[in-house]
Amino acid sequence: MKTFRSALLAVVPAMFVAVFFVYPVATLLARGLGLDTGRLLEVITGSRFLKIIWFTTWQAALSTLLAGLFALPLTWALANRQFAGRRLARVLVTVPFVLPTVVVAGAFIALMDRFNLDEGAVRLRHTVWAILLAHAFFNVAVFARSVGGFWSQLDRRPEEAARTLGASPWRAFVEVTLPRLRPSLIAAVSVVFLFSFTSFAVILLLGGPRRSSIETEIYRYAVTRSDISTAAALSIVQMVAVVSLVVTNGWLQRRAVGRQGLVADRAVPAQTARQRGVLAMTLTGTAIVLGLPLAVLVERSLASGGGYSFANYRALGERVRLLPISAADALVNSLAFAMVAAGIALVIGGMASLAIVHGTRSVSRLLDLGMLLPLGTSAVTLGFGVLISLDRGVLDLRGSWWIVPITQSLLAIPFVVRGVVPVLRAIDPGMREVAATLGASPGRVRREIDLRIGARALATGVGFAFAISLGEFGATSFVGRRSDQLTVPLAIQRLLATPGDLLRGQAMALSVILMVVTALVVFLSDRLHPTSGGML
Repeated sequence: MKTFRSALLAVVPAMFVAVFFVYPVATLLARGLGLDTGRLLEVITGSRFLKIIWFTTWQAALSTLLAGLFALPLTWALANRQFAGRRLARVLVTVPFVLPTVVVAGAFIALMDRFNLDEGAVRLRHTVWAILLAHAFFNVAVFARSVGGFWSQLDRRPEEAARTLGASPWRAFVEVTLPRLRPSLIAAVSVVFLFSFTSFAVILLLGGPRRSSIETEIYRYAVTRSDISTAAALSIVQMVAVVSLVVTNGWLQRRAVGRQGLVADRAVPAQTARQRGVLAMTLTGTAIVLGLPLAVLVERSLASGGGYSFANYRALGERVRLLPISAADALVNSLAFAMVAAGIALVIGGMASLAIVHGTRSVSRLLDLGMLLPLGTSAVTLGFGVLISLDRGVLDLRGSWWIVPITQSLLAIPFVVRGVVPVLRAIDPGMREVAATLGASPGRVRREIDLRIGARALATGVGFAFAISLGEFGATSFVGRRSDQLTVPLAIQRLLATPGDLLRGQAMALSVILMVVTALVVFLSDRLHPTSGGML
């Protein structure tokens, strides 16, 4: 019985990932590789597609650089200065990162509308600068939280020794601090580059028809032009690129890891007026840069005619010709899909976490890798694979309501596993042994010890799973094609893509609602996290 239960914990998650992830991705690969050689080479080496690949790469590199430059002052302040509201600042800087990408795109469209940045001397609409700024806005938290968190634990004494020997503050930073920050910097740079490389909603909505990435071209060929073969070939290029980035990231991090002298917190209060002024300027500037797009989004959602009212919010209950259902019904859909997806992530992720911790070494490694595989695949590629594979026999789900939450759960399960497994592994084995000695069955040991201790981490993972599903756009844009499956992100995209003040106002109102709900869920989940460090 014990062996059967242990096997069940591993088999169910493995089968779920095999059927709904591995099989769709393998089908997509087979479809792309099944092209005749000439057509495949035309897609991969054609001048148009080489330009798309090049644009995807260099905009990701510039987005990463810009995000790092924007984040540097705040990262320094959070790591080196103690001040009132420091913990709150860490939480608030995370807001842009946890927002759905369609909301970020909507915020920048609102900003351009408000300050008339679509014409004249300063023009952002449908330019690469709009994309770069949105990516930087979105990813500042990665540098501030990951690099800043690591920096705050570095011992000050090596830098103080360099200063004593005559090094200037800048030289001490470049020659002493920066090399010690290398592991966290490599991790942050690789994550931001990967996010920018696989960006979909931001480029689709802000770049316009003239700015195309690999992701947006897959969508346009598959959905708009119904050219499945070309879309499949582009998906192969995308998968190869993403896997290469993930492998390179792991290799670089392994090479960069070194022993560092760590402390609880290196931050000290600002002592002089100059230090207090620099800190105040840093915090104020960051608040303006990160807060302005969100504040303007709220302002635009309330703008109606020549004044302000809740007319745009009231209009969400009315169906417009552009949408098959009302925006309010789309919100109900999103909440329902997110709850079901979070439930699936809870069951599959919870079972997988127990199997990873208690299983044999080989089973643990394979299952751990399998549960994290969806993180190494873009949402667009996943949604496209599901669309073309789950269309026959018992797996014909294209017309089913369940296809949306199942697909969304695949992107959420890794967050449950990543949050729960470290907590379960940290439990003292002696606690389990004592419980077993006192006569507790293996099932009771897991309920009374593993489940009780891991409950908060599990709740955190489920909260993040709900938030991810609520704002998911890339995969849902492929599988949520039925009129009764319209979600809030899809409704926002359609409303923003169509001219008209009324439609634009509804899009802004929907974006604000999605922003508030997502931020509340993530903050509550972050507060529940056992280490209080959050998931980022």
